[in-house]
Amino acid sequence: MVGLAGVLLFCLCLTAQAQPDFLPQARAYLVESDGRVLWEKDADRPLPPASLTKLMTALLVHERGGLDKVATVTPAAAAETGSRLDLKAGDRLRVRDLLAAALIQSANDACHALADWLAGDEARFVKLMNRRAGELDLKQTRYTNACGHDRPGHQASARDLARLAERAMQAPVIAQLVALPGHEIATADGARRFSLTNRNALIGRYEGATGIKSGFTARAGKCLIAAAQRDGRRVLLVMLNAGNRWWDASDTLDRAFAQLAPAS
Repeated sequence: MVGLAGVLLFCLCLTAQAQPDFLPQARAYLVESDGRVLWEKDADRPLPPASLTKLMTALLVHERGGLDKVATVTPAAAAETGSRLDLKAGDRLRVRDLLAAALIQSANDACHALADWLAGDEARFVKLMNRRAGELDLKQTRYTNACGHDRPGHQASARDLARLAERAMQAPVIAQLVALPGHEIATADGARRFSLTNRNALIGRYEGATGIKSGFTARAGKCLIAAAQRDGRRVLLVMLNAGNRWWDASDTLDRAFAQLAPAS
């Protein structure tokens, strides 16, 4: 299937210069190719980012190193709500496998376990997240938790998230994990095994999709950062509070590739 092109053929009639109105249900979005913004709407508006938050957690873990070290799941991590693996306090997993669970299946318990492993507890980890956001010049980004829960003051803009995604995808381990349709991990002793399924429905279904992260909460709505590559061109899409993110993302990526000439 090539981006649902047969169903959405009408999209090719759009002129490249016009500001398209093809994401009417998205509160904010930004589409860029190779660093050039193609289209945007309220891209600097701070909004709840849901599990797109986990990209900052993943970036900090990557920058810390020690992916083959073993982390112990804390009671706080095991008590996480929402999307989770059902990890138990005392479970021991490689950091690399916890990272896979956080990025592929958006597991909050795995994400929290990473925060505890790196900083000692989530509160101290959040301070590191906000410090790194400042270093990356993410002007509208403020973190209050490691996983993306709806809490006062937890926010990011589409432009900030695009910048964060570009930085995260420079890390080979992150780029590899977010492109996997599924993955298998286990506790360090092999006693418990987990089958991960990518929550990003474009992976394995949209031609050229390479990542990167989806998210949803009651306040944030349906969120997505999607990346795809065709004919040497790469397109990155960020959508916050989108009505139908999979169809809209497929449509938007198709439109972007339609107006881009193949790379020479």
